[in-house]
Amino acid sequence: MELLVWGGAAVSLIGLVGLVWSIVRVNRARKAGLDDEALRAAVQKVLPLNLGALFLSVIGLMLVILGIFLG
Repeated sequence: MELLVWGGAAVSLIGLVGLVWSIVRVNRARKAGLDDEALRAAVQKVLPLNLGALFLSVIGLMLVILGIFLG
């Protein structure tokens, strides 16, 4: 079960990196001084990355909890 815990931690870490990357992309778009419509388009492009990274983080944490309960 130790493998499940470490695998879940790795998946969670990948999700966390994706979340940080989406934050960085939105901050770059905000600092670029785009108009409202262009900023909305940039945020809409980042939204799938953000949701996917959040999903990976949640799945990773579930795997960690499952590994702890089973171990």
